[in-house]
Amino acid sequence: MDLLEKIKNAIIRFYPLDEQAWEILEPNLVVKHCKKGDLLVKEGDIEDRIFFLGSGVSRNYFLRNDKEFTIDFHFEGDFVTGFYSLITGAPSILTVELLTDAVIVVFPYGLITSLYDLSAKAANFGRLIAERQYVVRLLKEMDLMSLTAEERYAKLVDSRPGLVEKISVKHISSYLGIHPESLSRIRKKFL
Repeated sequence: MDLLEKIKNAIIRFYPLDEQAWEILEPNLVVKHCKKGDLLVKEGDIEDRIFFLGSGVSRNYFLRNDKEFTIDFHFEGDFVTGFYSLITGAPSILTVELLTDAVIVVFPYGLITSLYDLSAKAANFGRLIAERQYVVRLLKEMDLMSLTAEERYAKLVDSRPGLVEKISVKHISSYLGIHPESLSRIRKKFL
């Protein structure tokens, strides 16, 4: 299956985009081959694109007092961007970094919003992506407040079995809100 077909299938998982909208969108998509460490979004920049991960892993993080805080990971088949900047037009409050080599597809946000006027299905698709982002955030906040570090790690490993091999202990521990040493002790229990 080629990458554009993969994207179309990913979109259809959320909502069946009509052919008119797809025919307008498809010629404007840009496929890029990126390297581990490349930044898709930089803190302080104003974002105007959405990325689809055809392959690879990325993380969203922010800096405070020279310390990195990982707030999310994205994997093959996910849409990723600096949503805060995209929605508000303000500078991004986070950075999106590729943790592996990746193939991405770039969606110009202006084109997507123009499709909202042409197609109710395109507008519903955009709304569903926003709703999904809200649900993911809410569940993560609830987990941080109610689960132990060990339970959060187990949940992460269960939801993304290959995660541990692809992402550093430093990034996983930051995401879980624990020190790397604590994560090392927890991981030993899972071996």
